[in-house]
Amino acid sequence: MADNSILSLTDLLPLTCSRSGTCCHGKRVNLNPWELFCFSSVKKMTPREFRDRFCVYGGIRLKFNGKSQWKGMSACSLYESGFGCSAHAGRPLVCRLYPLGRQILNENKQYIYEGNEFPCLEGCPEVVDQPHMTVGEYIEGQGAGDYEKAQDLYLEMMQNIADAAFMLLLESGLSESGDRETLKIWRKMGSEEPAQLRERIGSLWIDRLMLPELKGYESNYETFINRHYEVLISRAEETFNSISDLDGFREASVLMMGLALHLGRSLGAEPSDLAEKWIAVAKQNGAEE
Repeated sequence: MADNSILSLTDLLPLTCSRSGTCCHGKRVNLNPWELFCFSSVKKMTPREFRDRFCVYGGIRLKFNGKSQWKGMSACSLYESGFGCSAHAGRPLVCRLYPLGRQILNENKQYIYEGNEFPCLEGCPEVVDQPHMTVGEYIEGQGAGDYEKAQDLYLEMMQNIADAAFMLLLESGLSESGDRETLKIWRKMGSEEPAQLRERIGSLWIDRLMLPELKGYESNYETFINRHYEVLISRAEETFNSISDLDGFREASVLMMGLALHLGRSLGAEPSDLAEKWIAVAKQNGAEE
């Protein structure tokens, strides 16, 4: 795998899009729940209708099953030949940043692209002759600000859901009982394919994760995400309040960890890395495997 080139906001690059559509072929576009809602609003569909038509794995990723028009690669399900993205105004962060990526290391945000040659030059060499702009100007022009903040809030929500899984393992008596199965299941979930993890979580909780039933919160990403977390945790508490045995606490911990891993994948994180990180934390707090 090629090394990533790291950019500052002031770096000058040929970032003006040529609209040729090559970036809409053969990619992987993950969606967080707010981004799914934004897309559905532009398409004038309910989030469920949009999810069922254009997404896979419960809504965390767009389908790429459109007609192949570039290098034999399938187009995004939202791509229309001769027009482009049919929901461009609602596009998610990964599309707004492309061909750049974003990584956060020790709370420091960096913009990157893969390899030593700018990715657009192969598919859209004409961008070289278009006006150049700084990385910062490009990100601002793409309206990425709110989408970056929404992504960061969902990263916090992912960690909070994982914390609930920790509590169910460490504060219920499950860990003290000598349980060695929970962390094994966490690790297994981290290596499962998205379809497997979706099946394990089940339709009810996948819908609660990706299709939050929120009314009056949709216009602002911050209120949407904060309310989403409140509702999800409330549903979890209602479900888990009646648990009285260790097997029930294990199932609850596994469910919450599965939700955190699935949400993490929607945010572009690698579930196996997340699982190993969280297993290490659990072990530091007395859990065994």
